[in-house]
Amino acid sequence: MIERARIKDLLRNNDGLGERGDHDLNPGFMCKGELRPAAVMVGLVERADQVTVLLTRRTDDLEHHPGQISFPGGHIEATDAHAEAAALRETQEETGIDPGHVEIVGRLDTYVTRTGFTIEPVVAFITPPFELSADPTEVAEIFEVPLDHFMDPANHHRHEHTFEGKQRRFYAMPYGDYYIWGATAGMLKNLYDVLGSSVDKYPRVK
Repeated sequence: MIERARIKDLLRNNDGLGERGDHDLNPGFMCKGELRPAAVMVGLVERADQVTVLLTRRTDDLEHHPGQISFPGGHIEATDAHAEAAALRETQEETGIDPGHVEIVGRLDTYVTRTGFTIEPVVAFITPPFELSADPTEVAEIFEVPLDHFMDPANHHRHEHTFEGKQRRFYAMPYGDYYIWGATAGMLKNLYDVLGSSVDKYPRVK
């Protein structure tokens, strides 16, 4: 089982004040206009034999990023005290996971998307068993991927496509039939930089 204390220490050293974004692999590729604040939950689920990352597949009719793989999350509302509150609220709304199963342990760097969002990734442990209830208006599927998959740099790819007549590059970390890319993969790369590159092997209790 993963050592919570060790992960907390590593996250504590990452103060969450850095900035990453779609512009990382595309210098000068910045969003035009006002950025909207958002928060997501990077949930680490403690299963009996391994730790997994909780992810969702968005429905195909959403305005932003339809059909894509994402973390639970959304806009930071005026009623949210902070990003952590927004991430907890959105996670419960989208997946049905009760906040009582969630222990927040830190943040990753702010992530800026070309679609106009500035995202605060909140990292938390999620302790099973918990009930899932997907919001059918936003979430087509809830699933988990072993954390080890994202901690292996062999699974970190750089892909590209043509956008507005130019080649744009982005991170991708496919897993089975799931194509995990863009902002979600970028934040997972940040998680790897904070955790995976700090130890020879992802820490587990022997």
